[in-house]
Amino acid sequence: MRASQDQLIRPGGRRRVFAAGLLAVALAFTSACTDGDGGKPSSWHGGGESPAPKAAATISEPATDAKDVPASTGITFTTKDAVKTAVELKDAAGKAVEGTLAADGKTWLPAGALAYGTSYTATVTATGDDDRPATATSTFTTMAKPGNQVRVSSFLGDNQVVGVGMPLIVKFSRGIPEDYRDDVQRRMTVTSTPAQEGIWHWVSPTEIRYRPKEFWKADSKVSYRVQAGGLPMGEGWYGRADLSVDVKIGPSVIMTVDNKTKRMTVTRNGALIKTIPVSLGKKTTPSSSGTMVVIEKLRKTVFDTMEELGPEEGYRTKIDFAQRLTWGGEFIHAAPWSEGQQGTTNVSHGCVNVSMANGDWLFKNTQVGDPITVKGTERKLQNGNGWTDWNMSWDEYVKGSALPYEPPADPDTTPTPDGTTPSPTPTA
Repeated sequence: MRASQDQLIRPGGRRRVFAAGLLAVALAFTSACTDGDGGKPSSWHGGGESPAPKAAATISEPATDAKDVPASTGITFTTKDAVKTAVELKDAAGKAVEGTLAADGKTWLPAGALAYGTSYTATVTATGDDDRPATATSTFTTMAKPGNQVRVSSFLGDNQVVGVGMPLIVKFSRGIPEDYRDDVQRRMTVTSTPAQEGIWHWVSPTEIRYRPKEFWKADSKVSYRVQAGGLPMGEGWYGRADLSVDVKIGPSVIMTVDNKTKRMTVTRNGALIKTIPVSLGKKTTPSSSGTMVVIEKLRKTVFDTMEELGPEEGYRTKIDFAQRLTWGGEFIHAAPWSEGQQGTTNVSHGCVNVSMANGDWLFKNTQVGDPITVKGTERKLQNGNGWTDWNMSWDEYVKGSALPYEPPADPDTTPTPDGTTPSPTPTA
């Protein structure tokens, strides 16, 4: 039991007298250490107070003693006159949490979602050019695990190799309200080696995609991450877990089809490698003009339009070497029945017909994400009919971002400690 003040000075006041004696000795010692000029302590003896640090630090979020803090929380802070800033986050047991500074330089983000119902202490240390540190701390407690959780998924999986036109596609199991999309987008990062300018674009409340300003550079390494665990996503819903994916971009294989010449040209890394005769959609069912991307590849499949077109116009046909370009049913595929018209006449129902041999060659030399541009047909490609991200101008694409876009000042960013180079995207 801790003694009270009365207990400390009993019995008989002897402890009180002893304390007073100590005070007298202390005063006498202090007097002996003055310089004789007004009783001021000698400067060489260290009697003066240390100057306050030039720098200052403040933590604005989470506020100290805050409760029910989302597990996705970052440490938002400000500093003044600091030449060096360090951020540290520890749990109640003193275990440090890994994390990095966000692109805005004002928020420190944990490497993963924090544990639910757990106390943490954040410390921000700012050091000025006087080499004196100033610190700010905030102790807070995260919320209990929420019942309403939004699942985040990626179309691509780890280590997948895709074409230079492949958009990064992230989907949410529940629509994200407009007021929350900027917060979600701030937690989405893309890192590419080499660095390439790009941005996220909301296709719908449940889907967001990322593309670079130009096609991906051949053989790039791309990593993207969504720090969604515990992130508020509107109306009492929270992100279920973080998501991270690493992919590789393959060679630059680009297909171009000209309706005027009825030819497809194929380039690899800028060099022409093949010219292929084609037959496009006839006038009643024209092919779409625009830039599309290979969505899926089917070695063998069946095209069945009986329900859509009826018994008179519909058909059910076995198909080889099919590569889907639109959700509406446009493919590149082998069509041995039209080989006599390929290169001269359009007879298809909107697809790009090639011979069996050329279909086989294309199937072996292309991959999901390779772009194809069709020119000069009677119909324009409708945005949304497939992965039409490249059918939009860069300015149009930027408008789909929930965050303002700022072009990077210098695309040659400094490599990070792990050897990668961050993509200079404003949505990082």
